Order: sequence, then C-alpha cells, then structure tokens
Amino acid sequence: MHELAITQSILQVAIAAAQRADAIAVTGIDLVIGDLSSVVDDSVQFYFDILSRDTLAAGAQLRFQREPAIAACADCGAQMPVRPPLPPQCPHCRSRRIQVTGGREFRVTSIDIEERETDSP
Repeated sequence: MHELAITQSILQVAIAAAQRADAIAVTGIDLVIGDLSSVVDDSVQFYFDILSRDTLAAGAQLRFQREPAIAACADCGAQMPVRPPLPPQCPHCRSRRIQVTGGREFRVTSIDIEERETDSP
C-alpha cells in the first residue's frame, strides 16, 4: 500500500514542476526504482492513473528504470547483482562478509511537459 503515498508524491512533484513552467500538461515522467525498494511498477501505474485524473498530469506516461543492487564479497572481491532474498554468503567463496550497494533508489529523474503556445510576432 506504500505505493499510494509514493504515487501521490510523484504526482505532486510533477504538477508543481509543470505549474512553475506555466505548462498546460505533464506528458511523461521518468522514474528510477531500485530493485530492493519493494516498489511495484504496476501498482504505481495503477494509482497514478486514478490520482492524475482531472489534473495537469492526466494521461502522462510513466517510464520506469530499474536499478540493480550489487553484492560485493569483502574476502574474494566477487561482485554480483542480487534481488531479494539476499544471499547469506558469497556463492564463490562462501564468505558471509557481503556488502550490498545500490538497489534502494527511488527518484524522479525527468518530467516532460507541454508548454503553452506563445504568440510570436
């Protein structure tokens, strides 16, 4: 259910950016989501479609980019992409000294807008 709050925030950010630019519509939003963030793309899209009705962002396309998490073994140096459930030990040397980096990101990277037409002389 946390996707609802996340989607509300995405919509607020997009609409605020569009208003600052005096835009008539938000046409697209690029999102980066880490594999360990537990955010479900389809849920975000579902909530966005409902919440954005009758707003500047109605009909905007959400574009999702997934960021992998990387596990690195402190003993043998092996690196590997990981997803939940995380491995309890290195698959190469069986060490339990594994550090996971990345995969927790969640951010809006760009917002596409449709600008008002201006009367040019």
